[in-house]
Amino acid sequence: MTETRKQPLALLSLAALGVVFGDIGTSPLYALKACFAPEYGLRPSPANIYGLLSLIIWSLTLVVSVKYIVFVMRADNDGEGGILALLALIRQPGSASGSKRLSPIIVALGLFGAALLYGDGVITPAISVLSAVEGVKVEAPGLTHLVLPLSLIILAVLFSAQRFGTARIGRVFGPLMFIWFVAIGLLGAVETFRAPEVFLAISPLEALRFFAVHRIAGITVLGAVVLAVTGAEALYADMGHFGKRPIRIAWFALVFPALVLNYLGQGALLLRNPAAIGNPFYLMAPSVLVFPLVGLATLATVVASQALISGAFSLTNQAMHLGYSPRMRVVHSSAEAEGQIYIPTVNTMLMIACLLLVAGFRSSDRLAAAYGIAVTGTMAATSVLFFVVARSRWHWSLLTAGSLTAAFLIMDLTFFGTNLLKIVDGGWVPVCIAIFVYIFMSTWAAGHDYLVEMRRRAAVPLETLFQRLDARSVYRVPGTAAILSAHIDGAPALLLRLLDHTKTLPENIILLALLSANVPTVAEADQVVVERLSHGFMRVTMHIGFMQTPDVARVLERAQERTSGAPSETVFYAAREHVVPTGSAKIARWRKALFIIMLRNAPSAVDFFRLPPSATVELGVQVQI
Repeated sequence: MTETRKQPLALLSLAALGVVFGDIGTSPLYALKACFAPEYGLRPSPANIYGLLSLIIWSLTLVVSVKYIVFVMRADNDGEGGILALLALIRQPGSASGSKRLSPIIVALGLFGAALLYGDGVITPAISVLSAVEGVKVEAPGLTHLVLPLSLIILAVLFSAQRFGTARIGRVFGPLMFIWFVAIGLLGAVETFRAPEVFLAISPLEALRFFAVHRIAGITVLGAVVLAVTGAEALYADMGHFGKRPIRIAWFALVFPALVLNYLGQGALLLRNPAAIGNPFYLMAPSVLVFPLVGLATLATVVASQALISGAFSLTNQAMHLGYSPRMRVVHSSAEAEGQIYIPTVNTMLMIACLLLVAGFRSSDRLAAAYGIAVTGTMAATSVLFFVVARSRWHWSLLTAGSLTAAFLIMDLTFFGTNLLKIVDGGWVPVCIAIFVYIFMSTWAAGHDYLVEMRRRAAVPLETLFQRLDARSVYRVPGTAAILSAHIDGAPALLLRLLDHTKTLPENIILLALLSANVPTVAEADQVVVERLSHGFMRVTMHIGFMQTPDVARVLERAQERTSGAPSETVFYAAREHVVPTGSAKIARWRKALFIIMLRNAPSAVDFFRLPPSATVELGVQVQI
């Protein structure tokens, strides 16, 4: 992250276009068209066009420009954004948020908001690619039958390519999205010159008139209007890649004007030709440019999809380090950029879900009915957590923080409430995904916390162990043993088990504790703390941020000048816990069973901590929960 921000501001702003704004930048493909879907009963009359355009423009202004760009992006955790980073910020020492009564509610809200993002991550690639490929129907209706298989092929290729990493592709994402925003802005500008009266839609009075005329129908259509701002949460989640200033410059200098011009252009086209409502985005383009525009739109939606997929990888990595997800195999796809990771399990699950959605819904219009619940739910959760941060860490007054949060929640909950009307028509899909992920994360957190407490209780003070070593003749064999532990207090039970079984100990014992910090990254100079103890013992504590992946072998290499054995001669010992659901933990039995399944399918310590397989011993330990 530090190296990235040494780049010139212009290059960072350009790069931000390719990662941060891919989702919101492709919304013009389907957002305005969705507002005139049959279920809303709205005709493309001039009054309706003005009203809906005003709603879209002011949603972009208030939700993205004001809420996220100006305020929410201030709540960064060492530069990182996103709902889990926000939750980690609240959990940090010094936060006054931790009332025992409120803390579980805050954690549950943060987890469910993160779970909803997975639902967004499944739907965004599906609807984006479908809406882009559907452009072929404008100029070649005879090729309509190819839309579905082409979309499936593009998505399958996109997910299959994840294992190669995004380092090379990422270099063209920024310039590609720059071309995209310039193109959609120009398309819109040309159309507005043909019907300049469309600029009346900029007035918020048009939105108020729309509500006054349509009342309930005017409120329900907000479920489609919100499609124009669905990338706002992703914008905040990707903040750590580039920093606040490049994102703000890119938004106000190019993205926001291009989006507004394009929506106004679509409205101007509909004022002249209401029949263009079938696909106003593509019908703005001259016939000769439709197929090139389809190609550009397809590439742009691949970029948008890539951002959500990469975001799911980062979110999972954060969840693992914060104790909300079991270990999964993490592949670093770039030697230079630590944040470029690939998690095969997550990638496979996302791919299957996306392909099933496309095959099941078959069109972007039908899929739009399932879109919006996930992201608006996350927006509302973010607003509440923002209030907690403003009060507990920034010490804002209750009036200031409460008034601002109330304004945010009025927008968020209105959008969320209107999207709940989509439940029957497909909105149940992201809700079910979120519920599944929330159960998964909360169950793991409960079981993991109980195991950590059990390990802590099983440990004995080092003084007690040293007295035991002095009182009896324990044979010390040559060599070095590194005992992995999740805490730094006392001697871990694994070491005691090794002593009881072998009646011997190596001459040198390294108590290696791996601790996750509530910050994204820990500087290399601060990661490792080495403490010499008596009786040949040494404690090595590694602090890692939730955006980092531990590399134990590298830790010992950096500490080898203070160890008495070379890393190549060190044998690592890790516990392989066999959990049975017969203990006294206050966890529902079905959750115990689910936790045990997750634990058994998690990668071993050898894989996750990058331990050398030939020098690692895993000892089985039975634990009751």
